[in-house]
Parts: sequence; C-alpha cells; structure tokens
Amino acid sequence: MNRTRQAGATAVEFALVLMIFLTFLLGIMDFARMLWTWNAAAEATRWGARAAVVCDRNATVVLSNMQKFLPQLTAANVTIDWYDAAGNVSASCTSANCSAVNVGIVDLDYQWISPIGFGSHAPIPMPSFSTYLPREIMGQDPNSAAVCS
Repeated sequence: MNRTRQAGATAVEFALVLMIFLTFLLGIMDFARMLWTWNAAAEATRWGARAAVVCDRNATVVLSNMQKFLPQLTAANVTIDWYDAAGNVSASCTSANCSAVNVGIVDLDYQWISPIGFGSHAPIPMPSFSTYLPREIMGQDPNSAAVCS
C-alpha cells in the first residue's frame, strides 16, 4: 500500500519539476533568440549602410537589403541620413556630392514567447542601432550589381 502512494507522489513531483525545468529551458531559448535578433539588427544596419554608399540614393533598396536580416523591418523603423561634403544632413545630395551615410533602426520591439513571468508579455523595446559609413563609389558596386537591385 505504501508503494502505490509513493508512485503517485513521484509522478506529482516529476510534473512540478518538469514544469519549472521547461520554463527555464524556454526562457534560455528565448533569451538566445533575443540576442540573435540584436545581432541581426546590428548586421542589418551595417548591410543597409553598405547598400546606401554603393547604390544611388534609394531608400527602398536600403530597406530591402536590411529586410534580408530582419523581415519585420518597415520604413518606419529605418532612418537614413545622407551627408553632403560639409557634413550636414542633406535631402538633395546625389551620388556625385554625398560624402557619407548613416543608417539606423529605431523603435524595434522584441516579443518574448516563453512563459517566464507568468504575466502579460508586452514587447520589450530594443535600443536603436546605427552604422555610419563614408561614401565609397556611390552609384555603382564594383563587385556585383545585385546589391543595388
């Protein structure tokens, strides 16, 4: 008779420990996913800045290159500042007279999916990311035309 009671207690203990173990495991996996998103955002700004300095002034091309890393990016999340020869943000510089570009990601939120906290899962705002590059040969990519298409 004692043996049957112990078997039931073991099952209950296993269920409780498994629930806590899975919560921590999912939390670790979700944290790893957040770090991956962080790295992808940094890489997306780097790639977007590269596309901006070798292609003509075209925000659509920059955004499409950045979306290869983070598909959830929209035009509202991406900032692109082209600088003239004096170092001022210019809305009218061309590939002939732009001196640099700064590409950034703003208002990017990360959504947790793990059950840690057992409460509401509000999105977590991530910091802004930006990359500044000087102009190389804006308007042409010497290695491939695929970057600017």
